[in-house]
Amino acid sequence: MNRKALIAQIEKKKSVLCVGLDTDINKIPEHLLSESDPIFTFNKAIIDATAQFAVAYKPNIAFYESRGVEGWQALSKTIDYLNKNYPEVFTIADAKRGDIGNTSKMYAEAFFNSMEFDSVTVAPYMGVDSVTPFLAFEEKWVILLALTSNQGAFDFQLNENAEGEALFETVVKKAQEWATPEQLMFVLGATKTEYLERVRKAAPKSFFLVPGVGAQGGSLEEVLTKATNDDYGVLVNSTRGIIYQSKGEDFAEAAAEAAATLQGQMAHILF
Repeated sequence: MNRKALIAQIEKKKSVLCVGLDTDINKIPEHLLSESDPIFTFNKAIIDATAQFAVAYKPNIAFYESRGVEGWQALSKTIDYLNKNYPEVFTIADAKRGDIGNTSKMYAEAFFNSMEFDSVTVAPYMGVDSVTPFLAFEEKWVILLALTSNQGAFDFQLNENAEGEALFETVVKKAQEWATPEQLMFVLGATKTEYLERVRKAAPKSFFLVPGVGAQGGSLEEVLTKATNDDYGVLVNSTRGIIYQSKGEDFAEAAAEAAATLQGQMAHILF
């Protein structure tokens, strides 16, 4: 998916909502466990219930890897279902890959060619040769970890050099030498609201994937007033605040209600 198509979806739905599909077999409704593929059954219902409000979906790959072959099959069916039935939505493989060049190339092949995701999250620590293999695919995106929402972000990402530049700012600035905003996004944690403007200053034209709104306590209003740009420039992820609203047979309806509420708040602030 190219940037123009992504922006068109945002404007059509008046939404920057990304729904996280961190599907945990221990958290889905019990009545689904009798299904032949309960994780895919759950995902399909969530997608169908929320697609009118969401512009992106983000399966966290670890939740599928942990299930072995069955998990990979559920992931494959999920991305196939999205691509076939909702080709207009942006898909994110939240894999956080990052390795030497040849290995990164294989990761990119897996997520872009074999599974046909639009984007993949990538760790930048190993530098340019671990990231550029992901950039070799037309109309595919790298979403580079910059400033994350977890407590451990304070261990390294906020360390400043003698000039007062934080490590996350160094990463963001350097990465823009590798690719344009047509292909490169950054992860920006919503729980670090005091740094939102600094990240936007470092990457004025880029899109940000913003986790941490909702269950993690991030402020949607602050994100949408401090981190946006003229092209909206953010995809705000919500996972637990949407997909686990109910453990009953009404789980999909409850997810739709939560997604509609969040989309309404986005529309009010952005449009």
